[in-house]
Amino acid sequence: MVIVIQCTDKVGLVATIAGLLQQKELNIVSMREHVDSIQNRFYARVEISKTIDATVLEAQLKGVLPLDAEVIVNPNPVKKIIVFATKEYHCLSDILIRNHFNTLGASVLCVVGNHSHLQDICRRFDMPFHLVSHEEITKEAFEEQLYRTISGYEVDYIILAKFMRILSPWFVEKYTLQIINIHHSFLPAFIGANPYKQAYERGVKLIGATAHFVTNNLDEGPIIAQQIIPVNHSYTTKDMVKAGKEIETAVLANALQLVFDDKVLVYQNKTVVFE
Repeated sequence: MVIVIQCTDKVGLVATIAGLLQQKELNIVSMREHVDSIQNRFYARVEISKTIDATVLEAQLKGVLPLDAEVIVNPNPVKKIIVFATKEYHCLSDILIRNHFNTLGASVLCVVGNHSHLQDICRRFDMPFHLVSHEEITKEAFEEQLYRTISGYEVDYIILAKFMRILSPWFVEKYTLQIINIHHSFLPAFIGANPYKQAYERGVKLIGATAHFVTNNLDEGPIIAQQIIPVNHSYTTKDMVKAGKEIETAVLANALQLVFDDKVLVYQNKTVVFE
């Protein structure tokens, strides 16, 4: 079982947590903790070897921790996800392959696309594909149809695998900190569309990708993972796009693994990542 905790910091929290687990004869396999001294915030991720009633353990931990403590006990490590995609296949195909071979750390329930381009690859993996076109309808009607399509699923996370649409605040709020996006840029540089064109015109020597939680501020949600690779003056925009697809796939895969392993804790607009 995995326990994730965040709360106001105070002396003796590690001892308090360990003491309670010892009383219940629960062996600690690993424990990672971090204190943000500026925010006076304590974070911890604990793995225990025995499975017990999660609701009872959460209540008992909250009873000995500061009043603002957020405690999640998650005995089931396999998250349920839905993938949103548009036309680009590289991130989606990586997710489908990992899902097929049970190395994703999650179970893909379905794929939703606003174009039909990726329906064939989903069919090859026997993955349900829902086409929700954004064409010839309003953004509000499109998102309402998106919501109706997925509302029947019990989902932990929605993955935007190159889903080239900006979601409205009302949709994002229904899935707070449950939507993960891969942005084709090393944020905060080159926010929005055409980042590789922006990077080429700026003459950058590094390009990167960023996986982050989606909030109502475009491309400014809590960052989960980032990575960069070097480029030089010989790279065209097309070369940057090609290199960028590889790094986007790698960064998204890394971010998803961290999230699915309950190694990412969010506070305000920052994350603590126990890699």
